[in-house]
Formats: sequence, C-alpha cells, structure tokens
Amino acid sequence: MGDKSDVLQGTLDLMVLKTLESMGPLHGYGIARRIEQVSGNALTLNQGTIYPALLRLEQRGWIKSAWGTSESNRRAKFYSLSPRGRRQIEEETENWERIAATMSRFLASSN
Repeated sequence: MGDKSDVLQGTLDLMVLKTLESMGPLHGYGIARRIEQVSGNALTLNQGTIYPALLRLEQRGWIKSAWGTSESNRRAKFYSLSPRGRRQIEEETENWERIAATMSRFLASSN
C-alpha cells in the first residue's frame, strides 16, 4: 500500500462487503477502485491485497463469484454478496462501531 494508510486486519473485509452491498456485483479491480474512491484516495489497493481478501471472503461463504465480461470486454470474475455475507455485514459493522467507540474514549482521555 506504499505510503498510503495501512488497512487494519479485518477492515478490508468489511469494506469489500459494504462495497458489494451498495454497488452490486463487481470484479476485483472494480472493488479495489471503488474502495479507493470512497476513501478519498487515502487507501491504495493492489492485486496482492484485494485478491487474497476476495478469496478469503469466498472461502468463508460471505461472497460468491461467477465469470463474466468486464466493461473492457475481457473475461473477469465478478463477486457478489451471499445471503450469509449480508448477515455478516451487520455483525462486522457492530464490531467496528464498538472498536471505534473504544478508540474514541482513549483518544479523548489523552487531552
């Protein structure tokens, strides 16, 4: 990720799930570019970051994939949320909200 912000472990999973929830089926390159766009280009995702995450999410049953044709007329694997992935978004969101609230308390106490 170079000099851009590092993604905490587990954060990328939720970003991918939320991206697929809002955008519908996308190929890996499209998911990575959308995450970069939403982050205001604070994050840069390369193939070595996004594809292992997609494989992990697919193995967990949170996303599914199917081959299709990209906008540039190339064969690409498109990813979409599975029913299990839709349920997982709620759990992951609750976890991150709890972590954010905890970190907020630590940051506020240092002033």
